[in-house]
Amino acid sequence: MVYMTESTMPDGTRDAGEPQDNRLSLGTRAARNLATTTKTPPQMQAITSRHLLRMLPWVEAVGGAYRVNRRLTYQIADGRVTFTSTGAQVKVIPAELCELPPLRGYGDADVLADLAEQFVQREYEPGQVIVEAGRPVDEVFLLAHGKVDKLGDGPYGGQALIGVLADGDYFGEQALVSTDARWEHTVKATTACTVLALARDAYERLADRSESLRTHVRRSQDDPGRPRNAYGEAEIELVAGHRGEPVLPGTFVDYELAPREYELSAAQTVLRVHTRVADLYNEPMNQTEQQLRLTIEALRERQEHELVNNREFGLLHNADLKQRIHTRSGPPTPDDLDDLLATVWKNPTVLFAHPRAIAAFARQCNSRGIYPQSVEVNGQKAPAWRGVPLLPCNKIPVSDGGLTSIMVMRLGEKDQGVVGLRRTGLVDEYEPGLSVRFMGIDEHAIISYLVTTYYSAAVLVPDALGILESVEVA
Repeated sequence: MVYMTESTMPDGTRDAGEPQDNRLSLGTRAARNLATTTKTPPQMQAITSRHLLRMLPWVEAVGGAYRVNRRLTYQIADGRVTFTSTGAQVKVIPAELCELPPLRGYGDADVLADLAEQFVQREYEPGQVIVEAGRPVDEVFLLAHGKVDKLGDGPYGGQALIGVLADGDYFGEQALVSTDARWEHTVKATTACTVLALARDAYERLADRSESLRTHVRRSQDDPGRPRNAYGEAEIELVAGHRGEPVLPGTFVDYELAPREYELSAAQTVLRVHTRVADLYNEPMNQTEQQLRLTIEALRERQEHELVNNREFGLLHNADLKQRIHTRSGPPTPDDLDDLLATVWKNPTVLFAHPRAIAAFARQCNSRGIYPQSVEVNGQKAPAWRGVPLLPCNKIPVSDGGLTSIMVMRLGEKDQGVVGLRRTGLVDEYEPGLSVRFMGIDEHAIISYLVTTYYSAAVLVPDALGILESVEVA
């Protein structure tokens, strides 16, 4: 007796498994030996749209470095205080107290250490008022962790949100220089906050023992400093609206003596292909070309990652601290994006956000019945806010707690914006700014190619880049 079996063919058909003598035609399994399969090029999930690389205007850095010359800016400190923690106990680094305007430039480390010990740690719950408008300013507050709102009286009654402070910010520094100052704003915790507070009485007791501290703080009030404009740049003396023949002021434009230079960074790898593969398996697709294509895709993905996250030149780390703002309530709302655009109000070009942040923003718009318009970018439709395209960039990190950032920037040298840096005209250049150099064949018959790309990014003036931080996407 002959038993019939049934099996599934690779193409999904069923083969009855008839004995050779009982079949009336050629089976599909044997026929496949003479068929030509249709193949795709090698696929790669890591390839993304890489909008940042497409949008950045690329500038030639011929000498491998790019110097950004600016007007002289009198900027002594970055405005953020740094802390250390041991378990739940938080302390301020003594030298970081020089971030407070009355203490800038003060150099007695022992006195600063004594002053740091006078700060008292406090914890506040969400919604709890830390200071109330109209009360005397008798304490200095350093915000070690959390987020607070500055609230004031609105022009039409009710409270208005004046600003948002977060980790490293401070308020109440007037307590060091005046006994008559009063709080102009109410400060309320929006999240759980850890705050270090210095009472004015504790400061005065230390100032009574330190003549240098008392003298420095007094001089900081008496010395108006060198003339500067609203951006901290050395003022250019001008006169306008005059009549007659007054004496016109003389002036000059001063430059920074040590401008920043951006050196090109490199991303490299060595691609290896066996000669047997290159010789025998090149049809219908060239193996070397496909290997090279995927390698270049990986290099470009890494290049965009570095442009966002590199601690030396990455955009997330090179935004000026004054250009960093925080969300009002956590998720990215239309109000938050309006505040972000206000940081780069002079011709903002593009917004970049993680896809999850874009989805979170869309949810906020849906809840308010707002439908953002779309604009055309590189021949494709993209969501936009206030006419500024909002493009996805998965290289912007999302923390384990579901927090990320949104960037807005002005692009181009002409507009004093953000530019990408590269070097073209390389030896064995395969793409602009990327070279593929033959390294030879070793004793194992393996061909090696050195694949290299050089790149960096520069922020020409601080207000060319703004960051919305603490964006909740969960």
